[in-house]
Amino acid sequence: MVSRCRIALSFCVALVLCGAGPARAAKPSAGPAGDAFYVPPSPLPAGGAGTVIWTRPLRGTMALPAAASNTLVLYKSVDPKGQPVAVSGTIAIPKGKAPKDGWPVITWTHGTTGLAAICGPSRDTANGPEHPYIEDIQKLLNEFVASGYAVVATDYEGLGVAGFHPFLQGVPNGRNALDMVRAARQVEPSLGRRYAVMGHSQGGQTDLFAAMQGPTYAPELTLVGDAAFAPASNIATRLHAIMGSNRVEIGLPYLLYVLESYAKYNPQIDLKRILTPQAIQHLPDLMVGCMTHALTTGYWSTAIAKDQFLAKPELGPFLAVAAQNEPALIRIPAPTMILQGGKDVTVRPVDTDASVRKLCANGNVIEYKVYPAFDHNGSMVAGAADAKQWMDARFAGRPASGNCSALPSAAPAGAR
Repeated sequence: MVSRCRIALSFCVALVLCGAGPARAAKPSAGPAGDAFYVPPSPLPAGGAGTVIWTRPLRGTMALPAAASNTLVLYKSVDPKGQPVAVSGTIAIPKGKAPKDGWPVITWTHGTTGLAAICGPSRDTANGPEHPYIEDIQKLLNEFVASGYAVVATDYEGLGVAGFHPFLQGVPNGRNALDMVRAARQVEPSLGRRYAVMGHSQGGQTDLFAAMQGPTYAPELTLVGDAAFAPASNIATRLHAIMGSNRVEIGLPYLLYVLESYAKYNPQIDLKRILTPQAIQHLPDLMVGCMTHALTTGYWSTAIAKDQFLAKPELGPFLAVAAQNEPALIRIPAPTMILQGGKDVTVRPVDTDASVRKLCANGNVIEYKVYPAFDHNGSMVAGAADAKQWMDARFAGRPASGNCSALPSAAPAGAR
C-alpha cells in the first residue's frame, strides 16, 4: 500500500513538473489593489504552469461589457528557458448558464503594444498609451463573449508584469496563452476543456505557435482550431526589405524589437555587429512608452531605415533564430483560419500570401480570407463575422476542408 501511494505521488509530481497544469484548487486568493497586483510574490508559489497566484475583479478597458464577470489574474507560466515566470491576463465569462460540458473557450493573443510593463493590455485605461488598439480588441472579443464564449487573454511575459518580453518568440508566448486557459479553468470551474486560439499581428504568430504545441503542451485540453488575423511572418524577408530602404519605415521599430528579443536568449547574436553605434545608442528609447510612442515620437519616428545597419552586418545567427519562429514552416494539428487586409502596411499582404501557400504545402488545413479594402487593424473589423462563423463550426464539430486548392491573394496584382 505504501509503495502504491509513493508511485501515485511521484506520478502527480511529474505531471506538475512537466507542465501538465494545476488540478482544480480552492478559490484563489485576492490580489492587491492598484499596480501592486502586477508585482508577484518572491519566491513564486508552488505549482505547475497555469497555477493561479491571485485574482481580482477587472476594471480596465479589457473588461468586456457583455460578460457576466471580468477577472484580472496573475498566474504562472514558463519563460523561453523553461523557468517559472509570473504572467498577467484576463478572463471574461458569458452571461447565462454554462453548457453541460462547460463554456467553450477562446484564448486571445494580442498584437504588438510595446516592450514595457505598462503596455500590457490588462493595464489599459481610457487614456492608456495603446488604448485605440485595445478598444478594437475589446469590440472584437465582446462579440464572442456575447455569443456564449468564455474569452481569456494573456498579456504575455514581460507585459503587465515587469520583465523582459520575448517579442515574436512563438513557443514561449504560445505557452503563455495555453497556460492562461489552465489558469482560467482554475478560477472559473464553469469553463470547459475545449478551446480555440485567436490572435492578431504579433498575436497572429503567437496564435499559430500556440495551436502547434497545444495538444502536446496542454494535453488535458482539447484544441478545436485557431484563427489568426494578419499574422506576423517572413521575418528574414522583412529584415532585408527594411535594411535596403532609404525611407522612414513603420516596420523598423518592430524589427528592432525582434533583434533585441532574439539577442537576449541567443549570445551568438551580437547587435553591435548588425546595428550602427547610433542605433545601439537609441535602443533604450524603445522602452520608453509603448508602440505608438516608438512610431511617432523621438529618434525612431524619423530614422532612415538603412542608416541603422552596418554595411556588412553579421546576420547568420539571427536568421537561424528567425527561421525557428517562422509560422509558415510549422505543422498545426487543427484547422486554421487566416485573415488578411489588402491595405495592411504593418504585416504586408504579400508576406501573408506567401506564408499561407507554405502552410498549405506543409499539409495544414487552412481557410484563407482576404479583405482588399482594409488595413492592419481593419482586418479584425472586416473579418469578425467570418471568424465567428468559422469558430462556431469548429466547436460544433463540423469538419473543415479549407481553401488551399483555390487560395485568394491579399496582395495587389503588382506586388505578388
